[in-house]
Amino acid sequence: MQEFLEFTLGGLSEGMVYAAIALSLVLIWRGTRVLNYSQGGMAMFTTYVALIVINRTHNYWLGFVVALAAGLLFGAIVERVVVRPVERKPPLNAVIVTIGLLILVEGVAGIIYGGGFRSFPPAYSIRGLSIGHLALGITANGVFTVIAVLVGAAVLGAVFQYTAVGLRLRATAFNPDVSRLLGVRTGRVLTLGWALAGVFGALAGLLVSPTTFLYPNSMDLIFVLGFTAAVIGGLESPLGAIIGGLVLGILLNYVSGYVSSALVDPAGLVILVGVLMLRPSGLFSTSTVRRV
Repeated sequence: MQEFLEFTLGGLSEGMVYAAIALSLVLIWRGTRVLNYSQGGMAMFTTYVALIVINRTHNYWLGFVVALAAGLLFGAIVERVVVRPVERKPPLNAVIVTIGLLILVEGVAGIIYGGGFRSFPPAYSIRGLSIGHLALGITANGVFTVIAVLVGAAVLGAVFQYTAVGLRLRATAFNPDVSRLLGVRTGRVLTLGWALAGVFGALAGLLVSPTTFLYPNSMDLIFVLGFTAAVIGGLESPLGAIIGGLVLGILLNYVSGYVSSALVDPAGLVILVGVLMLRPSGLFSTSTVRRV
């Protein structure tokens, strides 16, 4: 029973990292029907920015805020400069462009920062928490991870639901052509969506790097698992992204704890293939496919 509790709570913090990546993918997919394959590379780069700021100022929270701001700016620039020129082109163009951007970002990071592994400081202690003699299987930093992603998702949900900006974001995601006719500046709205996705990607990089180390390819597997979480929840659903991340994180922690840690990565890919084969619209999606 104690092992079950440890694996479950440990999976929560890991799942929230996948959920953050999944949210960034959902934000972009809803508005542009583009899967940003460079999201992991962008997250990695902003984490390097945070590390530089932290090392120079010895202030973790300043680095944290600067990385989120860098993610916001990076996402907006990518949409304006890289994605917009292929917006009306065949879907394969956007796939090739974002994959090319991933290779470019990782290459530039290797040139600037080198290819070696770097440790990234956690916000809080990475020692396991316990109640008396009962180990909980989660650290104080893991609790922070869960809270940070939930707060970010709650703020995003409030923006979507209760603000004029959120209404424009939802309208543009549902039907950009009609929104444009109604006076919505869809170009700016799409840029904002990519910028917000950049923030969530940066958040994922900040939260996962203390346990995985930081290097140019450090976010590649995290991106794949985040994409798996998005597929589980349905690429249309921000709530589904959170649920998908939690489900995936807990399942993979069970695999690691009860079977073997060497099977975690293959298990993630098996789950991805299984969902794509059985329910490609996602386990929590109720929407039908629409054409834009």
